[in-house]
Amino acid sequence: MTDVVTLCMNPSIDLSTRVDRVKPIRKLRCEALKRDPGGGGINVARVVRRLGADVTAIYPVGGSTGQLLRRLVAEEGVASLAFIGSEETRADFTVSEKETGDQFRFVLPGPQLSEQEWRQCFDAVISHMGPLLVASGSLPPGVPEDFYGRVARAAKQAGTRFIVDSSRASLEAALTEGVYLIKPNLRELEELARAPLENEQAWVEASRMLVEEGRSELVALTLGDQGALLVSKDRAWRAQGTPVEAVSAVGAGDSFLGGLVWSLASRQCLEDAFRYGNAAGTAAVLAAGTELCRKQDVERIYREVVVRKIWERF
Repeated sequence: MTDVVTLCMNPSIDLSTRVDRVKPIRKLRCEALKRDPGGGGINVARVVRRLGADVTAIYPVGGSTGQLLRRLVAEEGVASLAFIGSEETRADFTVSEKETGDQFRFVLPGPQLSEQEWRQCFDAVISHMGPLLVASGSLPPGVPEDFYGRVARAAKQAGTRFIVDSSRASLEAALTEGVYLIKPNLRELEELARAPLENEQAWVEASRMLVEEGRSELVALTLGDQGALLVSKDRAWRAQGTPVEAVSAVGAGDSFLGGLVWSLASRQCLEDAFRYGNAAGTAAVLAAGTELCRKQDVERIYREVVVRKIWERF
């Protein structure tokens, strides 16, 4: 059994290219198309594997796009439990402007999953519970909003640490059952707090509330180029953003989570795991398209990440 299992209910093929400038009506001459396996859970698995741990990804696939996805995942060295669905796996498309550095992201809806199809994935999760389970990404049409809540309940019964990176109703359902860690961005934390959060103190207080209510043992708040926060029941840490020359921000959050999960699976302390997650997230912006972080960049940046304790329970 692998130390890390990831669940990706809405996977994709991530297509990326570059043009000089995006303009309406005209034909735009693009660079060669790049194809990467995508979807939150698959991206997390890719990072965990690159950093050196064995990982299994569970996901539905369909059509020729799904066949390509399975091949690309295998090329990353990630073990798959892929279940065949009746509809085509989606594709996402990112276009980067060379003149401005701006990125345009086009996200297509996922395929409709039947009850039989999503239950196959759920049953696979139940039978492959290990030390760490990560569910990352949106839910496609047909999957009930409380799906992650059902997974959280099963993980709790199995003694598995369940990590969730999602939003809105699917995240709320998981939090109702209680999870090990969530990774919201600021907008998602504000949705959970049902209030604007305008400074570091407010971020910590909103995260602590989730922990003290028993909804999540840990909250890892990502703040883009401002860094991140990690809040537990006893402490809170802040990592400042590490200055780098960004190439693509796509996949930075998934890389952050992948680095954090790899470090937790390696049984590092929370502060070191948080530092490693920040290094992985920063390293991701150095790579083009949806390439995610590279191990050599993560290890170099890890030595530069500054983490300070900003709260401790006395």
